[in-house]
Amino acid sequence: MTEASPQALLRRVAAGDHAALGELYDRYAGLAHGLALRILRDATEAQDVVQEAFVQMWRQAGRYDSARGSPEAWVCTIARTRSLDRLRRRAARREEPAGPAPAPSSSLTPDEALSVRSALRALSHEQREALELAYFEGLTQSEIARRLDQPLGTVKSRIRAGMMRLREALE
Repeated sequence: MTEASPQALLRRVAAGDHAALGELYDRYAGLAHGLALRILRDATEAQDVVQEAFVQMWRQAGRYDSARGSPEAWVCTIARTRSLDRLRRRAARREEPAGPAPAPSSSLTPDEALSVRSALRALSHEQREALELAYFEGLTQSEIARRLDQPLGTVKSRIRAGMMRLREALE
């Protein structure tokens, strides 16, 4: 039996197929959890984010647009957005996570992980720093510019150039 494509699974989820959602969960929950854990630095909150992300996928599977990215990217976007929302709520309450962040889990193969690390190392320090502040801390480009004491246009250029170099390296 051949493995269903993620797009086919999403079509089945949109039609109400619980088993298809389970297959997507098995494929991408580790990736979403690793991302949420890296952002939140709290395992319980990261688990909650994964659960929320897959509930959102269940409810909005019919809205998935393959022209905007892969299913893997979609679940990561949902998990990232929900993680950043939690960070902002936490900051509003002035809470801090307890202890150091555990090592994130990932569903990347060792070869894929090596490719990602290599692509990140190939970026300039400035590009990597701007991307990490945007992606993992959820800062806006204006906030990054203020933190780094750089012009907004410079920050925008670094992020765009860094994203283009990552995309080229990983394709």
